[in-house]
Parts: sequence; C-alpha cells; structure tokens
Amino acid sequence: MLGKLTWDAVPFDQPIPMIASGVVALAILAVLGWVVIRGHLPYLWREWITSVDHKRIGVMYTLLAMVMLLRGFSDAIMMRAQQSLALHSQGFLPPEHYNQVFSAHGTIMIFFVAMPFMIGLMNLVVPLQLGVRDVAFPTLNSVGFWLTATGALLVNISLVVGEFARTGWLPYPPLSELAYSPGVGVDYYLWSLEISGVGTLVAGVNLVTTVLKVRTGGMNLLRMPMFCWTSLATNLLIVAAFPILTATLAMLLLDRYLGFHFFTNDAGGNVMMFMNLIWAWGHPEVYILVLPAFGIFSEVISTFSGKPLFGYRSMVAATMAICILSFTVWLHHFFTMGAGADVNAIFGIASMIIAVPTGVKVFNWLFTMYGGRVRFQTPLLWSIGFMVTFIIGGMTGVLMAVPPIAFVLHNSLFLVAHFHNVIIGGVLFGAFAGYTYWFPKAFGFKLHEGYGKAAFWCWLIGFYVAFMPLYVLGLLGMTRRMQHYDVPEWRPWLIVAACGGALIMCGIAFQIIQLVVSIRQREQLRDETGDPWDGRSLEWATASPPPAFNFAVLPTVTGEDAYWNFKHRATGQSSPDEEPEYRDIEIPRNSATGFVCAFFATMMGFALIWHIWWMVAAGAIGAFATFVAFAWRDHDEDLIPAREVARIDRSNRAQRRAMIDKVLEKEAAE
Repeated sequence: MLGKLTWDAVPFDQPIPMIASGVVALAILAVLGWVVIRGHLPYLWREWITSVDHKRIGVMYTLLAMVMLLRGFSDAIMMRAQQSLALHSQGFLPPEHYNQVFSAHGTIMIFFVAMPFMIGLMNLVVPLQLGVRDVAFPTLNSVGFWLTATGALLVNISLVVGEFARTGWLPYPPLSELAYSPGVGVDYYLWSLEISGVGTLVAGVNLVTTVLKVRTGGMNLLRMPMFCWTSLATNLLIVAAFPILTATLAMLLLDRYLGFHFFTNDAGGNVMMFMNLIWAWGHPEVYILVLPAFGIFSEVISTFSGKPLFGYRSMVAATMAICILSFTVWLHHFFTMGAGADVNAIFGIASMIIAVPTGVKVFNWLFTMYGGRVRFQTPLLWSIGFMVTFIIGGMTGVLMAVPPIAFVLHNSLFLVAHFHNVIIGGVLFGAFAGYTYWFPKAFGFKLHEGYGKAAFWCWLIGFYVAFMPLYVLGLLGMTRRMQHYDVPEWRPWLIVAACGGALIMCGIAFQIIQLVVSIRQREQLRDETGDPWDGRSLEWATASPPPAFNFAVLPTVTGEDAYWNFKHRATGQSSPDEEPEYRDIEIPRNSATGFVCAFFATMMGFALIWHIWWMVAAGAIGAFATFVAFAWRDHDEDLIPAREVARIDRSNRAQRRAMIDKVLEKEAAE
C-alpha cells in the first residue's frame, strides 16, 4: 500500500534532523495558526496564492529564496563547525549525515536560493521596465513558481522522511546508481530537480517571450534597460540548457528504476557521457545565475552615479557574447578525465576568452561611476563589494582554466573557494543589491539604511574570512567533501573559516532585523512618489507598489533611460499636467491552477520516490484534470473600469508632479 515507506524511514535515532524538523514544523504551525486566527487566510488565498500578477509571483519567488537561504546556510554552518572539530576525531556529524548535509547545501543554494531569487527579481521588474501590464503567459508563470516550490518542499521532506542524496550537489554515477546508493536519497534529489526544472523552464519560456514580443510602444531592443538584456540572455540559456539537465536526470532515473544502463560502464553505458551532459548544462547555469546580477549592477550603478550607463551597446554585446560562449567551456570541469591535450587546450583557451566580455562590463561600471555624483547607499555598496570580490574570483577561474594548474588544484578546496567567490560575490551580492533597490517598488517603503549597511559589511568581511583560507587549504592539499582529517596544519585555517561563517550569520541576522524594523517603521520610510532613488527606467514611472495594471496608459518610449528623459527633458509621451484618456483595462483573472498543480506534483514526486504507484496514478489524474478545467474555463479576465483606473492614477500623478517641481527648483537653484 505504501511502497517502500515504513516507520524506519523516520530517523528517530538521529537527534539533529529530528530537532531541526521539529523546529521547522513548529514554526510552520505557528505561522499558519497566526494567519488563521487573524483572519488573513482568505486574503492570502485571493491575493497571493492564486495570484497571476507578475509582481506578486516575483515577491513569492524571492520569499522562497530567502527562506531556503536560511536552510542552506544552516547546512554550511554545520559543515564548517564539523571540520573545525574533526581533527583526529569523527566530530559531531556521522559520515552518512555529513554527506547528506553537503549534498543538500549545494542543491538548495543553487536550485532553491540563487535561481528563485533571480527569477523572482526578473518577474517583478522586467514587465515594468518594458512598460507593459504583465508577462506573456500569466497563469503559466504561477505554475512555474509553484512547481519550483514543490521541488523545495520535497528536498525539505527528506530531512525527516527518508534521507537525502550523499553524492554531492551533482549525482555522479556510479555513486548515484542503485548499486551504490540503494536508498531514496538520490531519488529525492532527482524528482525534486525534475519537477522544479520544469518550473524553471516554464519561467524561461515566459520571460523570453515577454522580452521579445511584449514591449511598450517605441521600445525596440536597443532601448531596453540593461536588466532586460541580461534577463533575455539568462532565459535564452534556461531554454537551451535546462532540457539537457532534465534529459540527463531522466536517464539516471531510468537507470535506477528500470535497470537501464546509460551510465554503467560494464553494461555498455558510459559514465563520461553523464559528465559531458551534466556540465553542458552546468556551466551555462553559472551564467544563468550571474547574468541577471550583472543587469542589477548596471541599473544600480547608473542610478546611484546619476549618469547613463557607460558603453550601453558594448554591454549588450558583452552580454550576448557571454550567452553564446557559456556553451563552449564545459569541459574545463573535468580536465583531469583524459580527454587529451588538444581538447583540454581548446577548452582552456575558450575559458580564458569568456573572461573578456566580463572584463568589459567591469570597466563600463567603473567608467559609469567616474565623474558621477555617486551616492553610497546600500544597493551601491553591494555593487562595489561585488566588483572587488568577483574580480578575485574571476582571476582564480582564469588560473584554473590552465589545464596543468587544474591538474594540481582539481577537487581541492581551492576550487570550492573559487566557486563561492563567484557565486556569493556575484550572484548573492547581486540578489541583495536588487532586493534592496526594488523593495520600495514592491512594497511602497524603503528598507532601513543603517541595518542594510551593517548587513553588507558583515557579509563582505565574513565572506573574505570564510573563503580566503580555503584557497590556502587547497594549495596545502586539502580535498573537498572531507568529513574528518589528520593533518594538524589544516585546522587553524578551518577555524578561521568557521569564524567567517559566524560573521556571515551576523549579516543574515542584520537582514532579518532590517526587514522587521522596516515593516514597523514603514510610515517613516514610505515612498510617496514611486521614485525613491531618482531612477532612470520605466519601473519608477509607476506608483509604489504598482497597481494591478502597472500603467494606466502604456508609455511611449523615444530613447534610452526612458523615465529619466521624461522627468528631466520632457520627452515622454505627455506632461504630468496633461491627463490622458483613461480606458477600461483587462487584467488576467487569478487562478488556483498553479497551486493545485503543485499539490498533485508533490503527491506524485513523493509517491515516485517511495514507489507508491496508486498515489502516482492519483496525482497524474489530478494534474491532468486541473489543466482540463483551466482550459475549459469561460471567464479568464477581469475588467477594471476607466473611472477606477483614473482614480488610482490621479493620486500618483499628483505626487509625481510635486517631485518634478522639487527637481526643477533644485536645478534652478544650481
């Protein structure tokens, strides 16, 4: 009846997962209880859970990423603490538990922190910057989010029911084959990523279509803000690369479930085919994560320098060059696997060439700041911290693009330091810059500046203290994934790294405090005009938060930096004093399709992991019925009457008129 699922699947004899899952369960019950008692459940269902508004979905993606950051970081702290203690001893984590921890840490941070954070910011901002009312496929957008949430849920279920993979964040065969991993850990990994991967692919198709086919009047490709360009490149990579991941993991599933031998060398398969396929996805994935961050830094640096982005067209060219070149470098991840000197040389050269367009971007950001009226507020601090940190990570990457050096450093902590140097310094710093920058647009009030700066400095210093020692340890010969060790010279560096993790923990604590304090002081931090940073692109032309329809009248764009031109040179479609002709606006109707599909996907995923075949069939039937019901619905849009549109817009126009008057007075005084 329940397949392989028995009471033995619950780790009653392991206090750490039981305590952790108990704390999480109590927190979830407390939040749900508060929501129900305060009467917020109907509002949450109506305005958030069933919403197809791109802004709400973007916020939910970002919230998912921040919650999973806490989970992924807790794994990191456990690993650092374990390695600090494990000289000539087993430490406090048993080997099998430690292996699950580092596998879960990498999986969560890449797939359920970095990916949702970037997709969430793109969802929130891209339609606003394009001057349109929503993404191309609003309901599909909701489905994509909820499938991603399903994958995250399955990973967390493994904490208390069964186990997670012990293979690392990529399930290399033969370790991930049934003979060597007979439990359900690898199955949790595979099904959670298959389901969330479909959600990511859906988001990629949606955003590519939105950028290419849904833009306001006058906005051709070379008038788009830089964030829209990097979003386009990112989602083209998603559409091209994620099917490779889906197919590769599907082949591994066939190996495990039906006895296929795609990756079994002694049965006619080829382990190296897995390596090639997984990294043909895996290296573009690095740029899927970091390209949106590049777009965020472009917006932030331009805004806080009070200047147009230097070399806009060269930035576009560099972005698309990275998009193409990212598919030509995957083999540098296994230089030591015997491909041969010629192949290694070709991929080594390609790996060095891809650093060139990134260097172009760095110089363009520096020249944007040069001669500008630079305001050192929190979003810009994240951007400057990124430039310094990412350059170091990039240089170590170029170093490892040299095959002989890769032979020496392969599988060492030097590689771990490089990877975190790029992902934390690039992706996470970019995510935090975008989160701080666009928070007032999403919620109508700014985040507390003092706590934001405190969080930045803790993160920046903590990063260097945590990961610079790993470069040294890599050069000293310490390899990855070690649960304990017998070399006394390594321990001082590991203790320093653990202290860096504690500093990063302080940074996360400051971010939580910042959010709580900002909510409590939201009236003092209120953004009345919709343009708290003196922005340059169209998202700042709407109220904060924007109405459901985004723009009462779709703007007409006549050049780059559309909103800046409108504010300062009156080249927009109309003066703020000229009231436009308001019309009825149709917006997509909310739909529970995404949430219901996620419910059935969770049922199917859990059942497939535990071989509960009747539940698989029930979940498949439920998901199919949901799509049929959605396809047959008669009423798929709601109408906002012109008088309501006018009422909402007039208030925003009055605030904006007052802001422009202040700008004109300031310019006259100067």
